[in-house]
Amino acid sequence: MENNSGSGGLAQQVNSGWKRMEKDEINERPIGRYEGKVHLIRSEIELPDAVRLLEKESLLGFDTETRPAYQKGEKYPPALLQLAGANEVFLFQLKFTGLPRPLLDILANPNIIKAGVSLNHDINELRSLVQFEPAGFVDIGDLAKKKGIQNHGLRGLAAVLLGFRITKSAKTTNWSRSDLTEAQIRYAATDAWVGRMLYIELQK
Repeated sequence: MENNSGSGGLAQQVNSGWKRMEKDEINERPIGRYEGKVHLIRSEIELPDAVRLLEKESLLGFDTETRPAYQKGEKYPPALLQLAGANEVFLFQLKFTGLPRPLLDILANPNIIKAGVSLNHDINELRSLVQFEPAGFVDIGDLAKKKGIQNHGLRGLAAVLLGFRITKSAKTTNWSRSDLTEAQIRYAATDAWVGRMLYIELQK
């Protein structure tokens, strides 16, 4: 994976009293992205194997992606659910898979931590599709605040704690399309993977 992560960014911030890292400083960091194994789940047939692997994890990075809306009153449902395990990332295209009970059971399992940023919005959007009781979710932004870290977003926290920046070039692309591009797949996988990595870093 392309990054220069490690404890360098963390040590620098500790020494400077967790000074807020500004946009220009973040942009000076090298780009990092997830280069590991990604499973794009597009059918119910693929779900059992994915769920079986996810159930073995104790910590998952979590994120969702939604097609952007540009006009007043325009709104789209979440299109992608990303869950990052220790060795692989799973991307669920919800237009094909929906949110079946085995997947909801993972989102409702208090023994599996789901770590991400600004979770309330993502969870509420998923619950607009199917009602479930979320459990085991940890907002990394809240953890960062408790430690006195001034950056609370995913991009800022990656720069501060992991020493690299994540590109947001695919953020406003059409996530509802049937065939996601390689850039979209890597972007989505990276966001979930970074959530998991940040949780581990904040526990040190």
